[in-house]
Amino acid sequence: LEPGTPVSHDLLVEALWPGTPPETAPHAVQVYVSQLRKALGGELISRSGQGYVLELDPKQVDAQRFARLVGEGRELLAGGDLAAASTVLREALGLWRGPALADFVYEPFAQTEIARLEELRLDAVEARIDADLALGRHADLVAELEALVHAHPLREHPRAQLMLALYRSGRQAEALAAYRAARELLVEELGIEPGPELRELEGA
Repeated sequence: LEPGTPVSHDLLVEALWPGTPPETAPHAVQVYVSQLRKALGGELISRSGQGYVLELDPKQVDAQRFARLVGEGRELLAGGDLAAASTVLREALGLWRGPALADFVYEPFAQTEIARLEELRLDAVEARIDADLALGRHADLVAELEALVHAHPLREHPRAQLMLALYRSGRQAEALAAYRAARELLVEELGIEPGPELRELEGA
């Protein structure tokens, strides 16, 4: 999670044994680090003060590559290079093989990073869809957007994207029905009206 950044011995102990670690924890950490050095190569893990550093180029870590590609894709989208933005964002999303840090989903140390990566993934999906909508691929996006709205019913931007894709596919009545469904859910679940993006799109 933090290549190139020193991680203290105490933090490693807390991550491996939250709460009350066993008396053998300090020795166990040394054993684990030794095993990692054998598996990865000794030069990749170095001592730093009271801890260790994983000496990895960020380009070798999927999460770091993903974040860099998403940033590039957003810049291309903002600059109007839609085809390149769609390609780069697809490349970023192609790095995913399932939920973020799936092996550590119940570990306290991973919760913040899991939430960050999942939010960044959703942002990347929405940005890629924005690029594809601008490229006129609306008809191809309807099914994907319906699934995205079903999975994240309270996110308004995918609902706006669905309305736009339906309207541009000649399905105006369904686009308006999508707005009504969004409004009903937001009022019922949160007691709020849809935001400006949805309201302006419905009016248009």
